[in-house]
Amino acid sequence: MNEVSGTALIGSDAAVLGLLAAILGFVFWGAAREQGIWKKFYAVVPALLPCYLLPAVANSTGLIDGAGSGLYPMARDYLLPASLVLFCVSMDIGGIVRLGPKALIMFLTGTAGVMLGALVSFTAMGALHPETVAGETWRGMTTLTGSWIGGGANQAAMKEVFEVDATLFGQFAAVDVIVGYVWMAALLFMASRADWWDRWLKADTSAIDALRKRMASYQEQHARIASLTDLMLIFAVAIGATGLAHQLAEPLVAWIRSLPAEWRLQDYSLDSRFFWIVVIATAAGVLLSLTRARQLEGAGASKVGTVFLYVLIATIGMQMDLKALADKPLLLLLGLIWILVHAGLLLLVARLIRAPLFFMAVGSQANIGAAASAPVVAGAFHPALAPVGVLLAVLGYVLGTYCAYLTGVMLQGLAGA
Repeated sequence: MNEVSGTALIGSDAAVLGLLAAILGFVFWGAAREQGIWKKFYAVVPALLPCYLLPAVANSTGLIDGAGSGLYPMARDYLLPASLVLFCVSMDIGGIVRLGPKALIMFLTGTAGVMLGALVSFTAMGALHPETVAGETWRGMTTLTGSWIGGGANQAAMKEVFEVDATLFGQFAAVDVIVGYVWMAALLFMASRADWWDRWLKADTSAIDALRKRMASYQEQHARIASLTDLMLIFAVAIGATGLAHQLAEPLVAWIRSLPAEWRLQDYSLDSRFFWIVVIATAAGVLLSLTRARQLEGAGASKVGTVFLYVLIATIGMQMDLKALADKPLLLLLGLIWILVHAGLLLLVARLIRAPLFFMAVGSQANIGAAASAPVVAGAFHPALAPVGVLLAVLGYVLGTYCAYLTGVMLQGLAGA
């Protein structure tokens, strides 16, 4: 472990890691309370926010020195690709296909809406308030694109690929949480009035009952208490694939850098070792999902991946300077324009193809909220439907890195960078 700056009260990475673990444990302990002040608090504040902000408070007050710590590079290089593997290994391609074309159409429409919303909001804010999108703002938008298509792992991947400053990352993390959870609240409100919305959409809901039965059966068949062997296999798959990604990325990057300079591959981060680690780890997870390794999801593979991810989130938070979050308040307006484009496109397509509100809501939240909240929205329609949110969110993890990267390239062009 590295020693951190002597100006910090806590002076070693070992102690800082212990503090981050305590913070994460405290946050999730409070979020799990069934009554009392914590239940009321977490009914309003998503658990994700304190996981970012408490380490940020520790950094901003001088308790720790995030910039001088070696914890984030460790989490970025090892825990991030490992979490991507575990999220993708649970992907049930056959199950997603059996959901029917409308579910997939609405999910992909949501993905397109996020990408289009990034371009529209950047252009609109360029006309309304150019200072908001001046300079490196487009880089920060790539991280939000990654989060709103895939999730936190893809968000962190874009941070590294496009070399986003920690403060700018923190500003867009705030936009992510505030705008994303306002939209989730709107979806839950709509779910409580699904019959009205389905009538307005002129939707055919005949497949919903069959879907409930099929997913309830799937859940019963795969859930089990994890054994020690299961946990060791999950560890082996995640870390083994991560090691393979590191091994393959090195010669691949060396080969790309040997290509003619006029090809300008470096302009698209194709000479980035980290980019290829993420791409290879994601591909490995998808390939493993076609094997018996997918059964590890029943033992909690994605939950282990989430643990890795939240450690990464805490290490990102400890680099944030909270005092800088107020520098660009109009970023919230940018985020609202962005999410309205996403919502408008979803409503338009749902009306055109007569898709039920369930497909629209879960297709949206599988993008915007990923596996952390897509099951919540799906479960608002029926508890047995929560796994549908997971299945689509896993597809989001697969697409997130690639779609966010493509959006980043287009934003870079708009910014003239």
